[in-house]
Amino acid sequence: MDSSELRIGDAEREQTMAALREHFAQGRLTHEELDERLDRSLAAKTAGDLAQVTADLPGHQPAYREQAAPYETPGSPYGPGDWRAAMHAHRQQMRSMHDTHREMHRAAWQARREMRWRGPMRGPMQGPMRRGHGPHPLVPVLFVLMVLGLIFGGFGVFKALLVVWLGALLFSLVRRRFHHRG
Repeated sequence: MDSSELRIGDAEREQTMAALREHFAQGRLTHEELDERLDRSLAAKTAGDLAQVTADLPGHQPAYREQAAPYETPGSPYGPGDWRAAMHAHRQQMRSMHDTHREMHRAAWQARREMRWRGPMRGPMQGPMRRGHGPHPLVPVLFVLMVLGLIFGGFGVFKALLVVWLGALLFSLVRRRFHHRG
């Protein structure tokens, strides 16, 4: 029995229709020709019918692949040297990625170590959030108490809190001045 008389299935029809759509996309077929050939592909029952649908197109072999016999092994277009070269390139790429990862890990570890050595408040931060800068936390509390004493407590409480507030402010300034020297 000739292979063109063998019956085909849906998979072979789908492969042929996909090939026809590709030929249409490349401008080899008009829309009407595509519709006609798709209809003929759907109606095809044998391999010969499908071969006729694509006979005048480049690569006019049937768009489906015949199953190879179990004892046949398809030949590889690549030789053993090509496989070795590909594996060598893959290993080199993996080593490069591993080295890059190791360097990134080492840099992150070094940065954490430096931050630990310098201390959490001796980093590159600038401005009033650095340790030892700005008024003592008690100063704003005293200021609020002083204002409340002026409003509700009279002039005597105001004077006492003003003296305490000024003392805390002066102490904060002196401490900051000595802290910068040492």
